Amino acid sequence: MKLMLQEPFRTLWAGKDAFAAVEALSGKVYRAMPGRRTLRVEIEGEGYFVKIHQGVGWREICKNLAQGRLPVLGAGQEWRALSRLQSAGVPTMTVLAFGEQGLNPARRRSFIITQEIAPAMDLEAYTQPWRESPPAPAEKRALISEVARMTRQMHQAGVNHRDCYICHFLRQDAPVPSKPTEKTAPRLFLIDLHRAQVRASVPRRWRDKDLAGLYFSALEIGLTRLDRLYFLRAYFAKPLAALFRQEASTLVWLEREAARLQARQQKYGGRL
Repeated sequence: MKLMLQEPFRTLWAGKDAFAAVEALSGKVYRAMPGRRTLRVEIEGEGYFVKIHQGVGWREICKNLAQGRLPVLGAGQEWRALSRLQSAGVPTMTVLAFGEQGLNPARRRSFIITQEIAPAMDLEAYTQPWRESPPAPAEKRALISEVARMTRQMHQAGVNHRDCYICHFLRQDAPVPSKPTEKTAPRLFLIDLHRAQVRASVPRRWRDKDLAGLYFSALEIGLTRLDRLYFLRAYFAKPLAALFRQEASTLVWLEREAARLQARQQKYGGRL
């Protein structure tokens, strides 16, 4: 069994069964599916997100493997990914509690609790008006640069997301400045890493899948070709001439894969 508790849960659950205590938490349920539940709870005025995994069963594991998908076996994947990202300096969620119990992967119980990032808005919602009301070029380029930097750092840290869409980047504004002349700077946080993989280094195949997911998720927000090139130059940290020469096959594949994801989304009504 693995168990890590920080405040306030270390004090709240002192002398208690943490697995029973987390099951007793109540709040707004954001997602409920077989073997996994996500909810938001409030404790002493502070918000927390709780993910509880009950084990998916051998049938679900075999189904995922038969479809060429790696099954999510518990909260351990997200815990390891968040730990690696924090060590690498990638802004992400703060883990305050984690528990894992059981050796059988089909019946393993686990949970993870992270501190709420608020006030914040995901980039999918934030950029929705961009097609009709484009932002100032400086703001758009700043966000593109930050997403590229965070994605590059994530991959350099040996983590690939597997759900790398702009909706999993939260934008949080800095506090209102005390002086009218001061500027606020948006901060981005990478979230929802329950499917992430952690290795010594990310294989190119999984790196490119993350990049294609980002490209696909930004197709409808009014980015120009120059905006896309700006992202690629920032992510690969290369001049465009070298990028076109060294990554030509990657760029062609990204265009094709983003179009495939878009067609699949349209066919299945938003499901990927």
